[in-house]
Amino acid sequence: MTNIRPSNKTTKKTNPLRIFLHLLIAGIGLGVLTGTTLKIFAMRRLQGKEILPNIFTSKESGLNKAQTQNRKSTSTLTKKFFLKKSLSNQKEISELSNRWEILAAKHRDLEASAFLYLLDDDQYAELAPNRLLPAASSIKTAILVVALQMVDAGQLRWDEKLKLNEEVIGSGAGWMAYQPIGKTFPTHEVAIEMIRISDNTATNLLIQRIGGIQILNEQFKALGLTSTSIKNWLPDLKGTNTTSTKDLTRIIAIVDSGNVLSNRSRDLFREVMSTSTSNRLLPGGLLKGLGGASQGDPDYRLLIKGYRIYNKTGDIGIAYSDAGLIELPNTKRAVAGFIVKGPFNDPRSPELIRAMAAAMAPVLRANPSSTN
Repeated sequence: MTNIRPSNKTTKKTNPLRIFLHLLIAGIGLGVLTGTTLKIFAMRRLQGKEILPNIFTSKESGLNKAQTQNRKSTSTLTKKFFLKKSLSNQKEISELSNRWEILAAKHRDLEASAFLYLLDDDQYAELAPNRLLPAASSIKTAILVVALQMVDAGQLRWDEKLKLNEEVIGSGAGWMAYQPIGKTFPTHEVAIEMIRISDNTATNLLIQRIGGIQILNEQFKALGLTSTSIKNWLPDLKGTNTTSTKDLTRIIAIVDSGNVLSNRSRDLFREVMSTSTSNRLLPGGLLKGLGGASQGDPDYRLLIKGYRIYNKTGDIGIAYSDAGLIELPNTKRAVAGFIVKGPFNDPRSPELIRAMAAAMAPVLRANPSSTN
């Protein structure tokens, strides 16, 4: 007798209960996933942080637009102020301007210039801000900006090797002049040493890489630095390279506005400027005006009071200078610059800068009633 086995269709008959269970589990999983996604999306919308996949987002988020508008606003304010020949529409801090004039009048044989601009408040104080004076090493701030513009444009790599040669050797400050001819240094080290210890050979090497003195002067003009000009390699002890306190503050202000450098290069600018070891003029003077102790590191003592200064000094004996960006405890910012020209190595010149910097304290003091 032949045995008849059930067909495969009979043994693998679909079970309705199993299908129902599969669908139920899949539905629960999809619901959890969808609910979680919608919850996160809703929370981010409430926080103003709506984040979507790149394919759905525009190139500029709402936050970036706000930042861009703020940057444009600051840039417009900076341009309006620094490009105007007349300051009649701005609010002068007359008390400080007068104080500077009194301090300078005590030394009639010294040529003094000072300028302060409050970036957030459209206020200023001045003492002969357009006076043409020796730039000394303060001009290195503008050189740094031009180099960083080249980095942004892809014309210079921040890690590009620069080769030491006879033409760029400069006396005075720095250690690169004593290295073997032909030795190479990355651009970032050259830029840092130019600011950190005011290395003149490093400065000349960077000027050469930018394209030389003529090209650099053209870039200065493009930045609106009408009084800033290089005629000779550094150290320029005769003071032929010139600038003004208006220009020294302008270059720092327009960098801070975010209009001439990318955000990344602006960060590099501040990082390099923060390495400066010379802090006895503008930082030391402001600290004195704020009632800080003269002993110790002025940068640190200012920092614990809520102030930070990114500055670059200059000293060629016949002229002293200092200019920098000042961050205040209330998060506002200011730029200030000073130049004093006088007899060679006259101690009154740097002391006058410190006195004028100290005179800014009442204006820059975030909390006048503080006893710290």
